[in-house]
Amino acid sequence: MKALLKLVILGRPNVGKSTLFNRLAGRRLAIVHDQPGVTRDWREAEGRLADLRFHICDTAGLDGFESPEIKEQITQQTNQLIEKADILLFMLDGREGITSSEEMLAQQARLTQKPLALIANKCEGKAGRENLYDAYRLGLGDPIPLSAEHGEGLDDLYQALAPYFKEAQDQDQNDVADEAENQAAETLSLSAHASPLRLAIVGRPNVGKSTLMNALLGESRVLTGDQPGMTRDAVTIPWQYDQQNIQLVDTAGLRRRSRIEESLEKFAAHRSLVEIRYANVVVLVLDSHDPLNKQDLTIASQVVEEGRALVIALNKWDSADQREWHNIVYKLGQSLPQVKGVPMIPISALKKRNLDKLMNAVLRIYGLWQYRISTAHLNQWLGMAIERHPPPLSGSTRVRLKYVTQIKTRPPTFVLFASKPVEIPDSYMRYLMTSLRETFDLPGIPLRLLLRKGKNPYQPGHSKDK
Repeated sequence: MKALLKLVILGRPNVGKSTLFNRLAGRRLAIVHDQPGVTRDWREAEGRLADLRFHICDTAGLDGFESPEIKEQITQQTNQLIEKADILLFMLDGREGITSSEEMLAQQARLTQKPLALIANKCEGKAGRENLYDAYRLGLGDPIPLSAEHGEGLDDLYQALAPYFKEAQDQDQNDVADEAENQAAETLSLSAHASPLRLAIVGRPNVGKSTLMNALLGESRVLTGDQPGMTRDAVTIPWQYDQQNIQLVDTAGLRRRSRIEESLEKFAAHRSLVEIRYANVVVLVLDSHDPLNKQDLTIASQVVEEGRALVIALNKWDSADQREWHNIVYKLGQSLPQVKGVPMIPISALKKRNLDKLMNAVLRIYGLWQYRISTAHLNQWLGMAIERHPPPLSGSTRVRLKYVTQIKTRPPTFVLFASKPVEIPDSYMRYLMTSLRETFDLPGIPLRLLLRKGKNPYQPGHSKDK
């Protein structure tokens, strides 16, 4: 498969880079907000414009930062992206004049000698074109008037980009043999683990989520720092560990709802909860100096309620009181009995300690989360569970448990047919869940055991049509 061209959107804050990114990606992936500087960590997605296919990268603006530390990290990341770009999309606000920061960025873009399209955004209607000619001061060619929000001017952008794609296509035709060879090698290497594991890293602000993300990737991919709230939007990055394809997701910190005031933080928190819902495995990062905070338990409960597999990373363990380990494990078991045995790995993201142990726990629980048990083995277990602890009485007779089967995985979900489902108390259901988990060695993953009233569909003489 031939490599797609990489298009990188550049510009100062609040000119509409994320809006154009979402437009070209075909879905709302990046947060769009009136507040300048919302985008911090760059993100990438596959995009399209008519018949053109490409990778599109959204970057942060290069001014208006809260601290020199953030500015240094963002500048470094943007410079790296510019070096890797095939085409630069330099974006301006068509309603405003050129700023000194744009002139400096334009000079940097010219020095790369890379193909570039100059875009004047927010040019809907005549009012948006008043300052259009001011863009010629940058020396980047003719500006393309466009409205990313309304989708206007995309045909002109297409005409500007199409020649670069034609040139790349001609080059690809000269490398057909190499491409076929590389594609065959890639197919062989990924065939065993083609389905990606979606792994979300969640937790309270400032517990080290982004530091863990960078440590796993082996590069400074996302911003880190002591300031809470460094990550404002979920960032998904393709990765591979032990031949397993992984979509690694860094999320914004989750504070208690009562403490969330700004609309931007509310939206970021919502995106983090959405990522939990769509994850396969969730790594909950705790601060070893303040483990099992009430908010930590709230997040863990949300993960379990969504049916996601959970792994706990106890970060900053190298500087914590390690005598507290057994106390933390005990408190976790008392607070989250529904996922008894959830893996908890002490790590140091900053010093990259125990990361292999963490990922091995992730892969193991991912396998259990997809585990399927045969109907025969399940009913053997049910018979032994009833023999050890019979169901309760309902009037003068005992509730009969007839049959159990697994109806789905991810998470493992079972249906238990009983004569009087409403008569089975919660305490007996907890007994069955514990027994099921222990018998089939399913520690730490959420299980679903549903009650149904009905006949055993596998009994002789029973017809589903009756």
